Amino acid sequence: MNATFPFTFKALREQFETALDNHYEVITCMDYVRRKKEIAREGRTKANGKLLINRIDIDLSCKKARRLAEIFNDLNIKGTFFVRLHAPEYNPFSFENYRCLKYIVETGHEIGYHSEVLDEAAIWNEDASACLVRDINVLEAILNIKIFGVASHGGMTGLNNLDFWKDKAQSDFGLVYEGYDRSKEFDLFHHSLYVSDSSWTYWKCYENGNLREGDLRSLGDHCRSRHPLIYALIHPDTYYDEHIYE
Repeated sequence: MNATFPFTFKALREQFETALDNHYEVITCMDYVRRKKEIAREGRTKANGKLLINRIDIDLSCKKARRLAEIFNDLNIKGTFFVRLHAPEYNPFSFENYRCLKYIVETGHEIGYHSEVLDEAAIWNEDASACLVRDINVLEAILNIKIFGVASHGGMTGLNNLDFWKDKAQSDFGLVYEGYDRSKEFDLFHHSLYVSDSSWTYWKCYENGNLREGDLRSLGDHCRSRHPLIYALIHPDTYYDEHIYE
């Protein structure tokens, strides 16, 4: 099931328009947590309609993240943007990047922390838990927000930052969820169709945590198939107007 896809901002907008045309409700990660609680309170086992959880990992560019937020705002949908604090590629507190993040917050999107705590611990010879607490405090203070969730970043150290959570709970740090956790509060990756652009030049998807080999269909294609629960991971850096090196 191969498919070619132009990774332009225009094409991405069309993917979300397709989701809306197929009656998906596009929500943030924290909105999904709240929705699960609501469903449990009402004694139901699933949502009444189709859900698309909109996750955005800001790996390289806050400016491109703002472009995505502008698209979402125009379509009246929200997403969760996960921010790195120690990326050599961008300083989240530079004049322009801070403006971009402030815009994302002020237009109603959720901000999460794109965690690199095992990388930090190894490079700085510091305790990973202490790094996490400090990073969350800094991000909350600079943007005047509450961080509910983290998503572990995969960098170039060879370490898997997700391993930090093998013997720890999000609640130990005042958090509600981690992007791939299996807690009853979230547990989304293993109970959804996960669609990601993380391969840069093609899409990939996992169903209930298992890779669908050879399924390179786009987010919009999967929305046309009307899967009841889609977990979308978008990277702003993948998109462009004319070419990837602009």
